[in-house]
Amino acid sequence: MKEIVKINLDNEMDLILAHKRSMKIAEMCGMPSSSQTRFSTAVSEVARCSIAKGKNSLLVLGINIIKATQKEIVAILTDAVDLKSCNPEAFSYAAKISGNIEYSYFNNQSVTRISQQVPSPGLLSETKIKVLLDYFKYEPPLSPYDEIRKKNIELIALSEKLGESENRYRQLANTIPVLICIVNERNHVLLKNESLENHLKAPLLVFDKKSLSTFIHHDDLAVILEGWSKAKSTRSDFLGETRIKSGDTYIWHLVSIIPNKAEDGTFSSWLINFVDINAQKMIVETLKDNSELKIIQGELENANSKLLFKNKELEQFAYIASHDLQEPLRKIMIMLSRAGIHLSEEQKKQYYFDKITNAAGRLSNLITDVLNYSRIDIKEQHFVEVDLNETISEILGDLSMVIEEKNAVININPLPRVLGLHTQLRQLLYNLVNNALKFNTDQPTVTISSDSAEADDTLAASGNYHVISIADNGIGMDSQYSGRIFDMFQRLHERDQYGGNGIGLALCRRIIENHNGAINFTSKPGEGTTFWVYIPKK
Repeated sequence: MKEIVKINLDNEMDLILAHKRSMKIAEMCGMPSSSQTRFSTAVSEVARCSIAKGKNSLLVLGINIIKATQKEIVAILTDAVDLKSCNPEAFSYAAKISGNIEYSYFNNQSVTRISQQVPSPGLLSETKIKVLLDYFKYEPPLSPYDEIRKKNIELIALSEKLGESENRYRQLANTIPVLICIVNERNHVLLKNESLENHLKAPLLVFDKKSLSTFIHHDDLAVILEGWSKAKSTRSDFLGETRIKSGDTYIWHLVSIIPNKAEDGTFSSWLINFVDINAQKMIVETLKDNSELKIIQGELENANSKLLFKNKELEQFAYIASHDLQEPLRKIMIMLSRAGIHLSEEQKKQYYFDKITNAAGRLSNLITDVLNYSRIDIKEQHFVEVDLNETISEILGDLSMVIEEKNAVININPLPRVLGLHTQLRQLLYNLVNNALKFNTDQPTVTISSDSAEADDTLAASGNYHVISIADNGIGMDSQYSGRIFDMFQRLHERDQYGGNGIGLALCRRIIENHNGAINFTSKPGEGTTFWVYIPKK
């Protein structure tokens, strides 16, 4: 049988699709009106039974070529339930109006076959069948429901392709004989391949002196740490040699640290890999006084060149992987937007459209927040004088709708002019004021001032810092969270209580560190929170 169209039978809308498409196939095969009606009605009877009583119901409509002079249209309905036992009257009626119905139930699977002879089989050529296929492939949606179903099928196909792409890259990273990890600028190991995990006895979670000393030779540790620090500060590659522990001995490896660039050229992480060069190293050590040393050195240089080429390939691999993981999300967001144009609010709710859209939106916001975090940098930027009074005024303008909605009271005392990067300082203060408005169950009262006398600490007492405070009367927080509130992805509340991705305060700390300042807070549950921002005067 040549399959023409397939329909999952889930609800009454699918019953309408089954009837209309059965009727359309019968019409396009040249059947008289009475035969079209009998065939589509018989299909609808069994389909209605599947929707009411069945499970995992599927309808397939197609053309069966028995021989050149004998062809028929066929409807095959499969179900995980014994439908005929559930509703024998429906099957009796379908058999009466169709006359060509077969039913079987075996191994927890029922199959209903309804067929109708084509009156002019000679006209139903291969070309005509292809026209049928193209018609149902490109036919306009019968309803908004039909359109959203088609979009969902496309989304599923995109998800499957994304999964295949992830599996291919994961398999590539795990099978190549190289120890690989991806590390962010805070020294946290984001990802590592199986080769590295299997080689090390303890998990590698942080790329710092303490962790490296467990498997790097102590004589090489300073070189690696210095190279890692220089690579981060200059945004450049680092190549070096080190000995890695393997059992009771150490094996020479070529280590390379490569900036992992995003599509827009920003740095989000670093690709670090170790390649076994122990054999080459032993040859050099053994033959360094031999007359053939120059030849061996040439071969090693050639091998090293190939390794450098492989390193560049790995850098390209990281870029492509990043692109392939982001591109499907863009397509999903576009399709969701298009799919929702013709849907009412009730239809969006019925088909979980809002939940799908919100989930995709949260993922998009998360990617944007992480990207913003990675972009916080002071390279090739110069501090200028920034009037914080103007900055706060701009921020309150942006938050005017939230302030009006919550009937918030904003108290602003004169703020100083400071040296810094206007965009980053604006982002810093925006996040803090926005949090003060967000984490509040009563009428918010936010006070923004510059008063070092209230900041009881050594930084304020030194007189070398401008001290900016943002105080609120919100829900506050327990002091037990003071050690991790500025960490990435830290949330103290459920997402359905208060929005956000747990990146805002991490971004604030990153910005103030770029300005050689500091940030801390005082808070009590139910009484509010005060954030203290210290910006150097010079």
